Amino acid sequence: MFMIQNTHLLIDTSLCGKVTKFEMNYAEVVLHTTRQMAADEKGLVHGGFIFGAADYAAMCAVNDPNVVLGAASSKFIAPVKVGDVVVCHANIAAEKGKKKEVFVEAFVDGKMVFEGSFTTFVLQKYVLDM
Repeated sequence: MFMIQNTHLLIDTSLCGKVTKFEMNYAEVVLHTTRQMAADEKGLVHGGFIFGAADYAAMCAVNDPNVVLGAASSKFIAPVKVGDVVVCHANIAAEKGKKKEVFVEAFVDGKMVFEGSFTTFVLQKYVLDM
């Protein structure tokens, strides 16, 4: 079944990654890390960029224009350096009404670097119209 992306359509893919796989309740986002993401002279990528890619993957797994992030619990497992390609896999783990729990794992060269649980909500109306 062909899926159409319905959320976060104007996101800057150079900062948050690009959707490379898109299925019902699942999204894959690939982030190519750049020098602009470095936190220091040795090329350590700031964790906020990894979190951003994971958050974006979670939102795309839900794929609703009214999805918002309510909470997140995350763990940074290994460092990411400039030039690394980060692949985020997001799966909806549980649903109850408007609440969806999305589990995201991120990898560099097959090694896990991040994992997180994202609590999302699909609102009746767009969040800025409330």
